[in-house]
Amino acid sequence: MNTVMAGNYNKNPKQNIKMKNMKKQIITGSILLLGLILLGTDPVLSQPKVNSNYNGVQVGVITYSYRDMQLDVEGTLKACLKSGISSIELMGTGVEAYLGAPKSTVSRRRMRASDLTDEETAAIEKYKKDIVEWRYADETMDKYVALRKKFNDAGVNIHIYKWTAGMSDEDLDYSFKVAKALGAIGITTEIGEENCTKVGAAAERAGMVAIFHNHYQYADEDFDVDKLLALSPANRLNFDIGHYYGSTGKCPVEFIEKYYKQIASIHVKDKTGKNNETKSNANQVFGQGETPIKEVLQLIRDNKWPIHCDIELEYEITPWSNSVKEVNNCRAYCRQALL
Repeated sequence: MNTVMAGNYNKNPKQNIKMKNMKKQIITGSILLLGLILLGTDPVLSQPKVNSNYNGVQVGVITYSYRDMQLDVEGTLKACLKSGISSIELMGTGVEAYLGAPKSTVSRRRMRASDLTDEETAAIEKYKKDIVEWRYADETMDKYVALRKKFNDAGVNIHIYKWTAGMSDEDLDYSFKVAKALGAIGITTEIGEENCTKVGAAAERAGMVAIFHNHYQYADEDFDVDKLLALSPANRLNFDIGHYYGSTGKCPVEFIEKYYKQIASIHVKDKTGKNNETKSNANQVFGQGETPIKEVLQLIRDNKWPIHCDIELEYEITPWSNSVKEVNNCRAYCRQALL
């Protein structure tokens, strides 16, 4: 059989050349890949830069969307690239550890316990001292600048940072310094009077913005967003259209038309409405719920408003998929709406 195949191969010069070229391409590709590995260059990070800005609307993702994969910072960056995402709201969980910060030997849950042992108390006090020393060391901020460069070189912009070191003025000032080093416009946290007062003031001191996320607050008749925004000129909204529609049943388009100048970003998700008879306020695959995602995206596109639109993946992922694939599907849905 091998003899017959060899004979047929030699009798067909064109096929002979084609197979040689294919073999050459495979060998060349393997050599290039090996070279990247030997040089310490990751093929994912070295790929051509992605661009998820469509017709002037920057589509991105909050990295919370990849929580099921339990990724470190570099893994998160790779997930964004594989999802075709070029702009992110970066969750701060794990960032300090990635940059070499000291770790506590006592878990966060135990730190809040009332029955701490003497050894645990001493360990917590040591950690508090060590983390402060690390945060204010001269080289620490350089590590954040280098992290920003790593993301930017791969084609991903960190436009918002979701993290604070604490709620004291000193901790908040430090947090905004970190956000600025990462290239972010500001910090996101949950909307409420204390946050809008203290985080807003810190953002003002830093010359940045404090961006406030909503869950179901707008469903409370006593909730006054105007009052909270007025607490600082640096206060902005991270308006979650899914939570808003799911909890109130009101169209988010009308809200955006009123507050667009004070909206820094939008969390894009699809949910059923408050009055859905089957299941209200339930997360859905993009396009299968009732939230007017397309209308919101097209409103921002048509008015050329500089509002970032960040995917927040919250619907249940099937066992044969993962968050990278699903964020990519969500991005494709948004892209199609904007073309």
